[in-house]
Amino acid sequence: MERAHFFSSQAGRTIHAPRQARSLFGIGDVVRHRHFDFRGVVFDIDPVFANSEEWYESIPEDIRPPRDQPFYHLLAENEESSYVAYVSQGNLVADADGGPIDHPTVPQLFEQFRDGRYRMRRSLTH
Repeated sequence: MERAHFFSSQAGRTIHAPRQARSLFGIGDVVRHRHFDFRGVVFDIDPVFANSEEWYESIPEDIRPPRDQPFYHLLAENEESSYVAYVSQGNLVADADGGPIDHPTVPQLFEQFRDGRYRMRRSLTH
């Protein structure tokens, strides 16, 4: 399998990923965590785990996700706060509620919410 290489500043190293990674969700999709009570909007996707080793090792081993799957950067929210989350594809499901996300950064990245998803600001696309 042909692999792509990219440098991850979060991980501080070069990441090797399959050239044809299959992500289930796209930028602007609203998702919910499978096990924890939060939801969010996808604003970036890594084809495989591309965060720091410290971050990965901090996840309890019995629930630690495999590295060789897409990981999503989310503008997330729960009952108490808004934050940025980094979540494996296996831990996400489509959000059945279908409502907008109340995160203060959403207006900076996205233009509108329609049909259960956001549209990225045109000035941020290429």
